[in-house]
Amino acid sequence: MIAVALRNLRHRPGGFVATFLSAFFGATLLMGFGSLLDTAGHLDPAGAESLTVTASVGGGWCLVIVAFAVTSTLSLAVRQRAEQIELLRRVGATGPQLRRMILGEAAGVALLAAAVAVPAGLLIGRLLLGLLQDTGQVDRTATVVLGPMAFGAGFGVTLIGSLVAAVAAARRTTVERGGGSPRPRLRRVGAAVFLLAGTSCAVVTATVMDGKGIDAMQTAGQAGIWASIGVALLAPELLRLVTALLGAPVRMLGGAAGELAVLGARARNRRLAGAVMPVVLFTGIATGTVYMQAVEDEASAGQVQPDYAQDVQTLNYVVVGMITLFVAIMLVNTLIAATVGRRREFAQQRLAGATRGQLLTMVALEGLLVTVAGVLGGSTAALFTVLPFGAARVARWWPDASPAAYALIVVVAVALTGAAMLGATRRAIRGPAATMLRA
Repeated sequence: MIAVALRNLRHRPGGFVATFLSAFFGATLLMGFGSLLDTAGHLDPAGAESLTVTASVGGGWCLVIVAFAVTSTLSLAVRQRAEQIELLRRVGATGPQLRRMILGEAAGVALLAAAVAVPAGLLIGRLLLGLLQDTGQVDRTATVVLGPMAFGAGFGVTLIGSLVAAVAAARRTTVERGGGSPRPRLRRVGAAVFLLAGTSCAVVTATVMDGKGIDAMQTAGQAGIWASIGVALLAPELLRLVTALLGAPVRMLGGAAGELAVLGARARNRRLAGAVMPVVLFTGIATGTVYMQAVEDEASAGQVQPDYAQDVQTLNYVVVGMITLFVAIMLVNTLIAATVGRRREFAQQRLAGATRGQLLTMVALEGLLVTVAGVLGGSTAALFTVLPFGAARVARWWPDASPAAYALIVVVAVALTGAAMLGATRRAIRGPAATMLRA
């Protein structure tokens, strides 16, 4: 089955693009931060400490986000191939053979993506080192080193994350074959763990870090990231709630297309929930970071700040900006993959009488439900950062900041979701429906 996996990668490269891109960008970030640890071994103690702290904090955040992104993207790719897997099972492939095939594909894509990411990881490492040099924390003569930490993070985390996701996806296909749905217990337990971690960091920020100045950013930022992941894991429940609340208005707004959108959101809850997850992460991390910095600007106005304060702010924006960019790429990547995989469904609906315009309207309304669910979840997660940080820095829970930044983040989320889903749908419904049904 390993040979079958390699042939799949060679003859069906389009089916693995989403997984490859997710693994590539993830490996790039991890190698970039890992290179700082390799570089630290060649510097004086002061410079080495700055690099180690930056790599540990930023790399730690990236580690969790990347592992989560690779896992969700690969799981989506395997679910889209349910028919192929069922066909192989009918011609005699056993469960262990199918699992080896899926593992082989995952390993091949992960290793290829990590290998291609080496030059990009070096560029990220140089960018991070340059920022630290510009702020005077590292000597100008230092150069980036790609060593065991960078390669271990880039290759190791990407490969392990892909294999873990492949095992979970392979088990899920076996469960779905029996007619039941996978038990959500493990996912909900994971959500509870991440939400507890976010709550813990939020409490520490509001209590222990009260009066500690800019240092409170460390725990406040972590609170938002953990909470965003926790809420993202509850995406099916969140989408189900939004669909129930907005079902009637969507039907009135879209007519027949609105009816199809609501019915589709209910019937395809788990698959559409995969699109909600990156919206949650994007909204939560971006909103939390922007308003945390707004609170910090208010708190530090007119005060003498320590020498490293500007450095912390700059690096905070760069690190979280990289994570936000990665999540935005993951959002578009996931939405395109999920929509393109519905060619057969769209063809069946067209043969049943639906027009191309109705299908585009249906997908647009599904995108509305996805966006509302994601923005609602992400906004909730951002509160884990903004509220306790405001209490610690300005003794006020709610920040005195303009809503314009939040509005911009929501507009970007809507634009990314709409452009990805509608663009992919237009490509998926090109040509005769009968031809697409046979594809």
